[in-house]
Amino acid sequence: MAKKSGNSGVGSSLVRLFHLIGALQFGFSVYYDYMYVHIPDGLRGDTPRLSTSNYGGKFKYLTFIDAILQALYYTVALLNDFVGSNEVAPKPFPFIRKVKDYFLAAFAWPIACNVAITFWSIYAVDRELIFPKVLDSFFPDWLNHVMHTNILIFIVIEMCVSFRQYPTRKNGYLGLSLFMAVYLVWIHVIYYNSGIWVYPVLEVLALPLRICFFAGVFAFSLFLYRIGEFFNDLIWVKELKSLKAKKAH
Repeated sequence: MAKKSGNSGVGSSLVRLFHLIGALQFGFSVYYDYMYVHIPDGLRGDTPRLSTSNYGGKFKYLTFIDAILQALYYTVALLNDFVGSNEVAPKPFPFIRKVKDYFLAAFAWPIACNVAITFWSIYAVDRELIFPKVLDSFFPDWLNHVMHTNILIFIVIEMCVSFRQYPTRKNGYLGLSLFMAVYLVWIHVIYYNSGIWVYPVLEVLALPLRICFFAGVFAFSLFLYRIGEFFNDLIWVKELKSLKAKKAH
C-alpha cells in the first residue's frame, strides 16, 4: 500500500481512484474527439473565420494536445501510486516519481490553467473568436467541458491531494518555454501550409497585436508556472519544511 500523500488526510486508495478517473476521463476524451468528432470540410456558415483546414489534424489545437498531456500525467501518477512513492522524501527516489513531479510542474499544471482560463475568457467576450457556435452540432457539450473545464478542476484537486517536489525554477521554466515555443512555431507552420490560422481570434488581429498576443500567452504560461509553485509551497508548507530540514542534515 502506498502511503498517504503528505498531510492531506486523503487515503492512498482515494488518491489512486482519483488518478484512475483522471486517466480514464482524459484518455477517453482524446479517443472520442479523435475518432468521432469530425468537422465537415468547407463548413463555414455564419463564421467565415472558422478554420476548417485538415493540415495538422486534431494536433493543431492546444486543447487536444493538453488533453493528451493530462491523460499521460494521470497515467504516470497512477503508476507512481503503485510502483513509485508518494512519500515526501523517499529513499531511493523513484524515477517514475521524478517524472510525475516534473510533468505536473512544467506541463500539466500551467498548460491546463492556460487552456481553461484563455478559452473561457475569450469565450465570454466573443465565442466566435474561439469556439464558433456552428461547432455545437459537432462538438458535444460534455466533451467541451471535459477539455476546457474539468482539466482545471482536476489539476487543482491534484495539487491539493498529491505531494510533489517542484524542480528548480530554471529547469521548470526551460521545459515549459520549450513546449510553448514549439507550439507557437507549429501554429505558424500550419498557417504557412494552409493559409488559415488555427484560432479565429488570430484572423482579426493585425500583426503588431498578434505578436503581442503570442508574447502575452507565453508570459502568461510562465506566470501560471509560478502560481503553481506558489500554491504548492502554500499547501505543502509543513512537508517542504521537513524536506528542507532533512536535506540540511
